[in-house]
Amino acid sequence: MILEVADIRIAPGQQAAFEQAIVRGVSTVIAHAKGFEGYKVNHSLESPERYLLMIYWATLEDHTVAFRGSPAFANWRAIVGPFFAGPPTVEHFDLVAKSL
Repeated sequence: MILEVADIRIAPGQQAAFEQAIVRGVSTVIAHAKGFEGYKVNHSLESPERYLLMIYWATLEDHTVAFRGSPAFANWRAIVGPFFAGPPTVEHFDLVAKSL
């Protein structure tokens, strides 16, 4: 499993609307993508305009090729993109250790 981490900065004062949009975007678009295995969104306590979107994918290619190369990616960006203060920083991670 691959973890995609998107570090997102939004325009000031848009937190409530962005939080609704990101949940809608994941549930109506990303959740139907090949290889999607779950997600979570965290909001920074120290930086109110900062969010971390973490999406679990079966493979790296499910995100980078299948999803990003599909029309669904444009649909996703149409929902959340208007809130972005700049392009998100996106990285992918392999699991090394886990507790629970």
